[in-house]
Amino acid sequence: MKNRIRVERAERRMTQQQLAEAVGVSRQTVNAIEAGKFIPSALLALKIARVFEKPFEAVFQLEEGE
Repeated sequence: MKNRIRVERAERRMTQQQLAEAVGVSRQTVNAIEAGKFIPSALLALKIARVFEKPFEAVFQLEEGE
């Protein structure tokens, strides 16, 4: 699963820590999601999209074959 979290954070000048606190996870979790090493639960992905005031599909995209 690809995501635009790093881009969305940069546009808002938001740190990983700030995003983590907003959605109730650790900074390391945000880092792992951004790096594609961890796929968030549906609930967490929706919370992240809400922070960015974007629809889920604008932040997360399935890759070919997923």
